Parts: sequence; C-alpha cells; structure tokens
Amino acid sequence: MKIEKNKVVAVDYKLRNSEGGEIVDQTQGDNYLEFLFGRGMLLPKFEENILGLEEGGVAKFHLTPAEGYGEYHNEMVVDLPINIFQKDGVLNEELCHIGNRIPMQDNKGNHLVGKVLEITSQTVKMDFNSDMAGKDLYFEVEVKKVRDASEEEIEHGHVHHDGHCCHGEGHCHKHDGEEGEHHCHKHDGEEGEHHCCHKHDK
Repeated sequence: MKIEKNKVVAVDYKLRNSEGGEIVDQTQGDNYLEFLFGRGMLLPKFEENILGLEEGGVAKFHLTPAEGYGEYHNEMVVDLPINIFQKDGVLNEELCHIGNRIPMQDNKGNHLVGKVLEITSQTVKMDFNSDMAGKDLYFEVEVKKVRDASEEEIEHGHVHHDGHCCHGEGHCHKHDGEEGEHHCHKHDGEEGEHHCCHKHDK
C-alpha cells in the first residue's frame, strides 16, 4: 500500500543538522511517528518527499529554512512582565526557569511556545522562534506502516490509537510525556513530546 492522502502512516526518522552530521532529533525505539497523511499536520515538503512510498521504503532529503520553520526573527524575542509568571507575588520557578519552554497565548488567541532566556526582577525575556528557525533540516526516513484510515479518523482529521480518539487535542501520537517542545506539530502548545517534522502555527 502506497502513501497517499488519508492513509495512516508510521515512520521512523532521524534529523541531522547537516548532511551526515549530528543527529538533533529522532524517533525512539518502536515509538514511531504516526499521522494521517495529507491533512496539514506535517511540514508540506516532508510529506512531499515520502508521497508514494510503501512499507519499508526509505527517503533521505534536505529542507531549507523556507521549507521548514522559516528564518530566525529577532522581533520574536520579547520581554514580558514578570507578574505573568507570578502567583501572589511569588515567581513560579517550576514553570519559569532558564531554558524552559512555556505554552502561551497572544492577544489574538494564537497559541505560542516561548523559551525562557533571562529572568530579571521586572521582566522575563522569551524567544518565540522555533529552535529550528533559520536552520537546514536533513531527514532520513523509513516507512514502517501504511494503512487505510477509518471513517472516524478521516472525519476527525487525526489518528486514533487503540480505538480511542484524542478529541482534537492537537496531535494524537503515542508520547513519553516529557516536557519541552520538539518543534514540529501544528499544536496547541501543550506539554509533551512533539516531533521535528510537524507543521507549526506561526
């Protein structure tokens, strides 16, 4: 069975920072990336490069920043009032600490994930760029499974696992539940493992 729109696809992948370079992200063990193909969940060029492959098929490809997460934008580094991260005047240090990624929402209702860069007595400096912004992406992908999606999966627009639906909570993958943004989903900014080939809302 070939990969095409509305097929459920499971892939094993590695992402390198250069051709033959360091691995910066990859699937772990049998925890493959599983998704409903052609529904806008993944980077368009990622899907384009695996279209038509069958189970066992492999692909190696390079995505430019324009095809991935765009260029790095200095204006997306902002200082926010520290009281946003306080309760009763006390900083929530479990949430707000250097290097942590925090799901937030702007005044237009857009969901964003920002990385804490600096904390002062008055402000928190955060970077809302993706970690992969401005970077070339070098993927190695192996197709592990291709199957027909159920009518419910097609209707809901995402994969159901073990017959269960994630009720539209962004992505419906098997997670290890670790904190942090792994850059890739079209997601709602929730915690959990995200994979480096998913589409971000900019």
